[in-house]
Amino acid sequence: MSFLPNRIKTVFLSVLIYLPLFLSAQFIFKTNDLAVTVSPKGSVISLYDRVHEKEYIAAGQVSPLVQIKVSGQLESPSEAAFKAESGDPASGIILLSYHNSKISLKIRTHQTSTHVRFEVAEVRPAGKVDLIVWGPYPLVLNETVGEIIGVVRNQQFAVGLQVLNVKTLGGYPLNDEGSDPSRSNTAKKTEFGSMLQAFSMDRSRPRQINVWWDQFPDMPVPPVKGETVAGSAIAVFGCAADKTLLTIGRIEVEEKLPHPMIDGIWGKVSPQSGRSYLIADYSDSTIDELLGYTQRANLMTLYHMNGWKSWGHYEPDTAFFHDGAVSFKRCRMKAKAMNIRLGAHTLTDFINTNDPYVTPVPDPRLAVTGFSRLLQEISDTVTVIRVESPEYFNNEKANWLHTVRIDEELIQYTSVTSDLPYTLTGCTRGAFGTKAFFHRKGAKVAKLMDHPYKVFLPNLELQQEIAVNLAHRFNEMGLEQMDFDGHEGCLSSGQGDYALELFAKTFYDHLDHTVLNGTSNSEPFYWHINTYCNWGEPWNGGFTESMQQYRLDNQGLFERNYLPHMLGWYLLTEKTTLPEMEWMLARSAGYNAGFAMVSSLESLRKNPYTGELLDAIREWEICRRENVFPPEVKEQLKDPKKEFHLEKVSETSYDLFPVYRDAESVSYKRGEAVRVIMRR
Repeated sequence: MSFLPNRIKTVFLSVLIYLPLFLSAQFIFKTNDLAVTVSPKGSVISLYDRVHEKEYIAAGQVSPLVQIKVSGQLESPSEAAFKAESGDPASGIILLSYHNSKISLKIRTHQTSTHVRFEVAEVRPAGKVDLIVWGPYPLVLNETVGEIIGVVRNQQFAVGLQVLNVKTLGGYPLNDEGSDPSRSNTAKKTEFGSMLQAFSMDRSRPRQINVWWDQFPDMPVPPVKGETVAGSAIAVFGCAADKTLLTIGRIEVEEKLPHPMIDGIWGKVSPQSGRSYLIADYSDSTIDELLGYTQRANLMTLYHMNGWKSWGHYEPDTAFFHDGAVSFKRCRMKAKAMNIRLGAHTLTDFINTNDPYVTPVPDPRLAVTGFSRLLQEISDTVTVIRVESPEYFNNEKANWLHTVRIDEELIQYTSVTSDLPYTLTGCTRGAFGTKAFFHRKGAKVAKLMDHPYKVFLPNLELQQEIAVNLAHRFNEMGLEQMDFDGHEGCLSSGQGDYALELFAKTFYDHLDHTVLNGTSNSEPFYWHINTYCNWGEPWNGGFTESMQQYRLDNQGLFERNYLPHMLGWYLLTEKTTLPEMEWMLARSAGYNAGFAMVSSLESLRKNPYTGELLDAIREWEICRRENVFPPEVKEQLKDPKKEFHLEKVSETSYDLFPVYRDAESVSYKRGEAVRVIMRR
């Protein structure tokens, strides 16, 4: 070992004042199962399985512990030195030096029985690093690559990277906002095996960037005070493949990550996390009947699709709940007495045009894609408005409400001219219930961000307020299930996937009880909060037609990422038949996948087979959740070309019949039954 070389001492003199006696030899961090070795050059040169004595770092690949981006250029560390913390042999400091940019990173380390923690404790000089990248760390493993959870594994061993806070995003920085339109790339398959990677961005400075996957170009993005790369943290771990989920649970507890419990059991292993549920709009007058249907099918939740006056403030809709929250709570008490959860759908941070954030006085925190200024003063009746520039107003690829804000007035326009003088034409003054005013020359004309759902969106500050609103509403009414549908709406802040992670965490942190939740997106930190992902919409075809291959393909994604299998939403109409229902239930049993059954009180009343359909759901779900079907039968049940019928023989046995369709008579014939026995 040697002391830090003199040329490095010069660069890091201010750091060495309080960090004496760093050692520049390679250093090793150990858990019970994994040894992580960092070289004197600041590279991860070994991820070693201590139990099976096997190396998993891919040879011949670059593997920096941390890269930095300065002035548009990525740079790997030039040298690294280590110092153990006095009195705590499990902790220490790595000092990474970057010669080209004259930057140093102070990385705090801590090793436990399960994982090694790395955290950016300090950047010198501050304010110079645009972003950091953890890794990528190249591995020879690639049998199973969990892109969301950041775990790669074979049958014997797993290596993983966990992001430890919302500022640390899984994957690689693909753009200036820090967003990834894929399901995630914390772990990624490569030619040589796979890689693990994460990153963090300095958001403390104002920026002008393309936002929401380039839908909104050159958008001014305000700074997030104090949000730099300092504090970014990851956990690196390795363990026996069959202990991966248990290990992640221990990391959650150790690192104080979200660790939601369902009825006293960690959500990721709870039998409730993959249960099926009924989506139907209940009300004061219909709650009893709909709870009856839910109970007959033994579904977990009765879930409301349209229970709010508007998205944003999320006040109960009195069309369904005459006394508002009081009525909602009465419904909740009835459900609780029957051991049924009540849920309600949300659209995350979307804001309806009738919400108090919009009307009668628009909130100044509504997201703005950019602005110009008035070329002349205007009265409260002018419908042709001249502006300094057409930029932002002429973005017709993402412009559904054509709305600008001037002071406290919203104005809709038809178009903007492409020649001088640039003019907003066909203006509707005092739009969405706001009031028309006189405005002075030079007043800011802000283009509001909108969405195909004909909604507005919030900036980051307002997003956080909406997340708190939502949590308080669920606390007040005791609701126990929701979905972050439209979670990508948080990209309206210009802060990329950081905003998605932050919204979910803010909601979670303000709850006073466990709320089961799904998502329209997947994020590595949110994985710890998320209960299920139930992708697949029922609106474009029958049970066998609507997004069916997509639903089946998702099962591999869930398996790779330790998520409960779910088949998506299916629509029970007044014409749904038992063969249709059992076609879906067979797939559900084959993949051990839950589902959402979407219906309405009218459809449930009108369908002559409703009782038979609900009974079929109940019995198939009992068999699925009790795992009565042997593996070879499950493989048959997965095949979408095959149909089956299930009959209950006794309290402990069922007969499963293959069913064959007679094309000429459109009738069904049963084959020889397979008897399955409950394992009780």
